[in-house]
Amino acid sequence: MRLTVKGWTVAISFALVFSCPLWAALQEKNPEKPAPAVAQAAKPGTAEMERLKFYLGEWDYTETYPKSAYYPDGGKNTGVYTSKLGPGGQSLVNSFHSQGPVGDFEGLLVMTWDAREKAYKAYVFGNDFPGALVETGQFEGDALVFRSEFPMEGATLKLRNVTRVTGPGTLVSEEYSAMKDAPEKLFVHVEAKKK
Repeated sequence: MRLTVKGWTVAISFALVFSCPLWAALQEKNPEKPAPAVAQAAKPGTAEMERLKFYLGEWDYTETYPKSAYYPDGGKNTGVYTSKLGPGGQSLVNSFHSQGPVGDFEGLLVMTWDAREKAYKAYVFGNDFPGALVETGQFEGDALVFRSEFPMEGATLKLRNVTRVTGPGTLVSEEYSAMKDAPEKLFVHVEAKKK
């Protein structure tokens, strides 16, 4: 089951590195005309999705895995992430692929705003696991934090990802994991730079 845990957490960590555009979008100095209030009211979630447009385009990234039970020697992968708007601008559709000594990971991520839950949702599909992983996110200060839980090896695997903008066109994301009620441990550190 280790490969399954690795597959889920790698896909999650990568997917979540691109889940923190609000802070960067607020820092941009390109003035835009505000959307009319009627248009905002007509489409719930428009303002929240506007914040995610920071991610449009292509990114290079590096995943650094500390030494752990999964990776006794640690390791570093590199990859490319591409993001585009989904239908009607109500989602972002993202594809990613990384490879290196830790493995070859490819996936698809769809992010949207769930008006009922008043939260971001991420749906992650990867080459190492069937179905989709569903995550829920909110901003906590200047960081976007996504959380997810699912049964694994007779226990619950808890994941928490914290993503921050570190400068123009750069992001840092850290994925933490914990089995049952054990303390969280850093699973992967991801740095991304927009091309």
